[in-house]
Amino acid sequence: MLNVTARQDLMNKIVDTLNVIVEDARFDFKESKLECRVVDPSHVAMIKLDVDAAAFDTWELEEMNLGLELRKIKDLISLGSADDLIEMVHSAEAGVLTLNLGKIDRNVRPLDPTTLNTPSVPKLDIPSYVEISGASLAQAFKAAKQVGDLVNLSIDDSMFTVHVQGQTDSVTVSFSKDELENLVCEKPARSQYSLTYLLPLAKIFGSVPSVKVGFGESFPLKMEFTFADGAAEVEYFLAPRVENDY
Repeated sequence: MLNVTARQDLMNKIVDTLNVIVEDARFDFKESKLECRVVDPSHVAMIKLDVDAAAFDTWELEEMNLGLELRKIKDLISLGSADDLIEMVHSAEAGVLTLNLGKIDRNVRPLDPTTLNTPSVPKLDIPSYVEISGASLAQAFKAAKQVGDLVNLSIDDSMFTVHVQGQTDSVTVSFSKDELENLVCEKPARSQYSLTYLLPLAKIFGSVPSVKVGFGESFPLKMEFTFADGAAEVEYFLAPRVENDY
């Protein structure tokens, strides 16, 4: 049995976050939270999303896993406004998930959750990180995308830099230590990542107060941020690009 109700803006943020890298996702409804772990088909990017039960208006359930097509959920919630309530009801007997928005009921047949890849989250000892406003980082990535698809992130004791070199143009966005919320650098580092994966995520974290960005020489990029007043926690991992492989 599952009976969960959430505001439209919360469900919208959850679906949009996962939809950055996948079209289908397994929703693990636990006693005290919603857990989602997704990896893109090429195994380049991964998202860990946890949403505390307190963020939902109703949370009555027996623990279960549901595989869902994100487009179908998005189609319904896009009909509502931020304060509208989305109700989700599922029972094993019926075998369908009923999504309710006002007078609209949509029945969705869940996917077999065992067919969806749920990756293990890596434990990384990333040597350097910065904490920066979501709006500032999103703007830097959008500027970088104007001239290229591969972004170089670099860090030293006093500066965090976003740089892209195109065939004729370049973009550099630098943040001094004083302009950042925090900067920790064990040793200067530079690593390259694909903006194809980062720019869609920027639409998600662009409105959040703070994003923690961790990376190192040839390390995966790890980005952490929260929404829903801290009740939803996101960890995003992106494999680095080896610069002589393109």
